Amino acid sequence: MHYLRFVRIMTFAAPPVSGQPLAGKRVLELGTMIAAPFATHILAQLGAEVIKIEPPAGDTTRALVRGGPSGTIIAYSHSKKAMCLDLTTPGGKEVFRRLVASAQVVVHNLAPSAARKLGVTAQDCMAVNPALIHVHVKGYTHGPQADDLMTNPIAEAATGAMDDHRIDGRPTRFGPSYHDQFAGTYAVIRVLAAMLDPLATAEERQIEIGLYETGLHLAARDLAGMQLKTQLLGRLEKEGGGEFSMPGYGSYLTADGRWIYLLVLTDAHWAKLTAALAMPEHGAPEFLKLRDRKKARDAVEAAVRAAVGKLTFAEAETRLRAAGLGFNEVMPLERVLDAPQAREPGKLRDVAFRGLNFEVPEFAGRPGAVQPNLPPPEMGEHTVELLRELGYSDADSAALLQGGAARASQPGDFAWAPVRSKD
Repeated sequence: MHYLRFVRIMTFAAPPVSGQPLAGKRVLELGTMIAAPFATHILAQLGAEVIKIEPPAGDTTRALVRGGPSGTIIAYSHSKKAMCLDLTTPGGKEVFRRLVASAQVVVHNLAPSAARKLGVTAQDCMAVNPALIHVHVKGYTHGPQADDLMTNPIAEAATGAMDDHRIDGRPTRFGPSYHDQFAGTYAVIRVLAAMLDPLATAEERQIEIGLYETGLHLAARDLAGMQLKTQLLGRLEKEGGGEFSMPGYGSYLTADGRWIYLLVLTDAHWAKLTAALAMPEHGAPEFLKLRDRKKARDAVEAAVRAAVGKLTFAEAETRLRAAGLGFNEVMPLERVLDAPQAREPGKLRDVAFRGLNFEVPEFAGRPGAVQPNLPPPEMGEHTVELLRELGYSDADSAALLQGGAARASQPGDFAWAPVRSKD
């Protein structure tokens, strides 16, 4: 076991770097899709060395766009290293054990059965490195569904979010995978808490984050509010809609065909809105209080639609800003990064990948870009380098590569299919 001590010395030698509190910490990611890669993306932005370990088939997101990497790889895997191992082989398992011995954190979102089969459970990893923090982002934590599979939209369905999001009456998933990303964020919080606690037990360092439990926590306000109204009124009363059934709170179409989203939460907001848009309803006693506007929801909505519909976006923007109201245009993706607020220094990171250039939003709350700024790695790009660091000779590394236990990146891996001309 002498190699374990050698690897730890090699890994921990780097001193902390200002602004990068996790510098010198090694994090292993066995992630696919979003939850685990998003968690390790945040850890990388805090200075950790993240090694993305992929099977020979690669992370699913490497082949989602015309046979090549999707935006997920570009946004959440830049500045990571990548190693390809076949954990179904003895050689791949041994390399993984050496990596675990060198790491402080392992994060994965494999199915429970796959984690057991591949030997990456908390018990497997902590048998090699008892000081490890092990994070499993899974569908459900302890309970009768602990081994069931779950995806982001299923979490939305199971925790009440989808019931409130309907298109033409049909419950429909949200666009972004927010439950995956929140689960990844919760994982980071738990990792940092474990790092800060010198007395954290082995059990406390075995962290499980469930998409289902994440969804429950996100829905806590709505679930508590539903119970509150039921107990106060003696009956179930639900207010559907993402706008909380508050008239004037939502999106409205301007005269020049642009959607504007209005923040009208309070009676003061309503007074400012009606004055700013010169609405005849300004000061009308039947609309002064929110409870009255809720009763007259259809009339209030019609009044706001009519008032906004008479103005161009620029005219509405000028009036609403002067009134101090919250609002924003409903931005299409292709225009989001054109906003002056997004263009402020420190908000975007330039990422080059395969001859293409991308602007990727930075980790929120940082005063500026976090270094290093490396492109997303190709699958297995750092396999040979890491094998050498782990103490494998050139001959042993070659044998692992030839036998399929490990794999280095190859030209043409996950290439984007060429776009055919329509001519």
